[in-house]
Parts: sequence; structure tokens; C-alpha cells
Amino acid sequence: MIDLKGHSALITGSTKGVGRSIAEAFARAGANVVLHGRQRDEHAEEVIENCLAAGVQAEFITGDLAGPTIESVDALFAQAIKAMPAIDILVNNAGTYIDLPFLEMDFETWEKTWRLNVSSVYFLTQRFAWRWIQNRVAGRVLMIGSINGRLAEPTHTCYDSTKGAIEAMVKSLCVSLAPIGIRVNGLAPGLVRTPLTSVIERDQRFRRWMELHTPNGQVPHSDVCGGAAVYLCSDVAEHVHGQMLLVDGGMSAWQQPDMPPGWQG
Repeated sequence: MIDLKGHSALITGSTKGVGRSIAEAFARAGANVVLHGRQRDEHAEEVIENCLAAGVQAEFITGDLAGPTIESVDALFAQAIKAMPAIDILVNNAGTYIDLPFLEMDFETWEKTWRLNVSSVYFLTQRFAWRWIQNRVAGRVLMIGSINGRLAEPTHTCYDSTKGAIEAMVKSLCVSLAPIGIRVNGLAPGLVRTPLTSVIERDQRFRRWMELHTPNGQVPHSDVCGGAAVYLCSDVAEHVHGQMLLVDGGMSAWQQPDMPPGWQG
């Protein structure tokens, strides 16, 4: 059985969506968890309760990683270490996307998105790497990318660019950190149901089209990401370095879906 017993993890952005699913899967697998969000609201309380119910230690910290990068990262890192000094797994999940055409993109929106999706990831990983090296800890880092790092959408140019950067970062940090015993991998969800993809619930025609665009015909909830994240951070994956695992129902493998006969949506 794959488990994370004896490990402690920080999962950024873990009150909703993919981050929440990973945090709860980690807890069920036996890992102690530090949960993170911008505020301790009802969503945070639910995740804390679910993780504690799994019989592990669960702490919660707050912080906005879209703020000034170094100040935000240092504050979050200090809180995390104070809450759970033995953290040896970092899941960089916090992020956002902006649905805005390229010709309408403004610099402030671009820069804020890159601070949250890329810069904070890079420097938070650096802070943990420094600590792990100093304490001779074989740390594990999981970057949460997206299928959008490989397949673009016309109104997501900023988001797509950040997720492409995350995939490159997985490879680059792998070759930097693997020689000193720190493992870096990534997980890239396809279209899954989260608060950020609520259009799936609102627009039946869109949902049906995405189901047809996916080889296994599913647009699942974000829970499908939990098991994959547990695997990548577990001892079972000790020789897996620098990989981006796509959890997408095969969408990235299909050049163009077949149009059903008489398709009207």
C-alpha cells in the first residue's frame, strides 16, 4: 500500500479544489498536514476537520502569495515551520487564472498572476530547499501545473504562460536538486470540477463538449488528483524525478476529437 506515514506536508491553497483534494488525500495516507489559505473561513474549517478525522495532525496558516513575493514567501515559510517544523513535503498548489484576451491584458493583472503562479512557487521552494539541505532532509516538492501548460486557450494567455513556466521549473529544479537528495515532480490536471471551473456546472453544452473532447468521456471532480499526488510524493516514486504527470482522462493525447454524427450540442 502506498502511504505517507512519517511525513509532514505543506499544501498551499488547500481550502478548495485541487489543493483541498490533495490535502485530504495526504491525510488519509497518513501524512501530517499544514493547510493554507488567504483566510480561515468555513471552507478551511471543513478541510481541517476532514484531515483531523483521518487521525493526523492538521494545522492551518494564512497568507496571500499574490503580494510582494519575498515578503509573502518569507512570512508563509516562517508560519509553516512554526506550525510544523518537520515538514518534508511541499506542494505548490496556490494559483489563479484570468479569463482575459491577450489584446486586453494589462500589466498589473499579468504581474500579479505571475507573482502567485510562478514567483512565489520558485522562492518558497528555495526556502524549503535551504532548510532541508541544512538539516539533511530528503525533501519532496510537488508543483501543480495544468494541461494548459501544453494546450492553450485563446483567453487564457497569461495563465497558460505561467503553467508552461511551472512545467519548465519542474525540470530545471529537478536537475538542480536531485543530486542533493531533493525530489521535484509535477502534477497537471486536465479539466476537473473546482470552484474556478464552475462553468462546467452552469453550461451543459460546454460540459458535454468537454466530455466529448476527453477520451475517457469524463469531467470529474478534483478528487482524482489526490491519489496521483500521494504517489508522486511517496517512497514508491523514489526514482521518479522531473516528471509532469497529466491527470486529464487522455485529453492531451488526442489531437482532435471526432464530431459525433448530427452533433448539435
